[in-house]
Amino acid sequence: MTTIAQHWIDGEWVGSDVVSESVNPATGEVLGEWYDGGETEAAAAIAAARRAFDTATWGRDRELRNQALLELADRFDAHAEELGTLITKENGKKIAEGLFEGGSPSPTLRHNAGMALTDTGISAEVAPGQWYTTYAEPAGVVGIIVPWNSPVALLIRSLAPALAAGNSVAVKMPGQIALVANLVSKIVAEAKSLPRGIVNIFTESGNTGAPFLVASPDVQVISYTGSSPVGRIIAASGAPTLKRMNLELGGKTPMIVFNDADLGSVVPLLAAGITTFSGQFCMTGSRILVQRGVADEVRSRLADLLEHVRVGDGMDPNTDMGPLIDKPNVARVNGVVETALAYAKPIVRGGPATDGALAAGSFYRPTLLEVDDVETDIVQKEVFAPVATFEIFDTEADAIWRANAGEMGLAAGVFTNDLNISSRVSRGIQAGTVWTNTWAAINDGFAEGGFKQSGVGRLRGQIAFTEFQEAKTVVHSIPPFAG
Repeated sequence: MTTIAQHWIDGEWVGSDVVSESVNPATGEVLGEWYDGGETEAAAAIAAARRAFDTATWGRDRELRNQALLELADRFDAHAEELGTLITKENGKKIAEGLFEGGSPSPTLRHNAGMALTDTGISAEVAPGQWYTTYAEPAGVVGIIVPWNSPVALLIRSLAPALAAGNSVAVKMPGQIALVANLVSKIVAEAKSLPRGIVNIFTESGNTGAPFLVASPDVQVISYTGSSPVGRIIAASGAPTLKRMNLELGGKTPMIVFNDADLGSVVPLLAAGITTFSGQFCMTGSRILVQRGVADEVRSRLADLLEHVRVGDGMDPNTDMGPLIDKPNVARVNGVVETALAYAKPIVRGGPATDGALAAGSFYRPTLLEVDDVETDIVQKEVFAPVATFEIFDTEADAIWRANAGEMGLAAGVFTNDLNISSRVSRGIQAGTVWTNTWAAINDGFAEGGFKQSGVGRLRGQIAFTEFQEAKTVVHSIPPFAG
């Protein structure tokens, strides 16, 4: 008998009227069936989260939150290999990337478990007998809308601080990774110290449950990771209830290579920045900006690496890059590139991989296009695929201008052996994270988020707590001592 993946709502397994199939994007193989939710499941998840928040001691018991987050970390550790393998099969990542993501929840959960114990307010006697205290309270119910590209890592990035701050949550997982969502729910269900109804997870392929989360007056915070256009829609939809928004949106990461950079280490990193997760990553290094003195060498070296990327099933250890999430996205990306060829010069054309066994999957070979005009769509718009542009600059000022010319500002990379160049350029770039001589380095103790059209708010670090809290000031006027 086939088991159909269910939702986890109010401490129980819940089905839906609609059943959908999960498909391996590398092979086209049906991996399993799952109950496809929507508004009904979203409403049930919100009701459970609201009831749990209003009736449980969760929001006031930091010891319990610490214990529950540590237990969750233990349970994710126990299932890390199983989870990582399933991510590779359902999402398409190569196995090393899948296993990396499968092991990613524990450090974030443990970090936030510690934060649950150390969060403090301030207090002072501002006049004789008059005491002011400001402290944080949990906001209430948090709606978390998770993308399909790194579903486990990006769920935990929002879930951990939301729980540590004392909230209950209603989570919408995407249909493309429904079996992963079901396994995550099973892991959550194993955490016995987590009170019933504090975490609720439903999965949908359509778009009725997520909008219901955003519009509901019973949800105080929305934490959404996804595209900038959808982020703007969510912000507008949450405006009538003045809902707090934490939005981590699109990216168009400029990777800025100066003449003095160590090309032997930099160029392979540029290639990895384009191909990791098949370019389906908000921090994909999709803009290669190279100083004129080394432009020819970087162009040649990078082209050679991209032309020899081995695409294939992520379960094959010889695979360099897995598929896109599905065939419609292959067609979408190819259309974007074809349009760009009207003004861009192809260095590496790449494109759909349809030869032999690859024809059954959703493969797209890396593409590198040389452009000069920063106002073009291929420079401005996130492609979400292994597609990058190649631009040449002359001076630091030119590099900064080009880097900031885009509408997004999530992250950037600077490659130089001159600390002064790094300091000046990093300060001048309008982005939430700027790396020097590395890429995609993150740490749970330090904020992550974007400038401009790349989002609102921050996750990770101390600042993440404030995204899920309300500040309250209490004033005590104490009568003078009468004795």
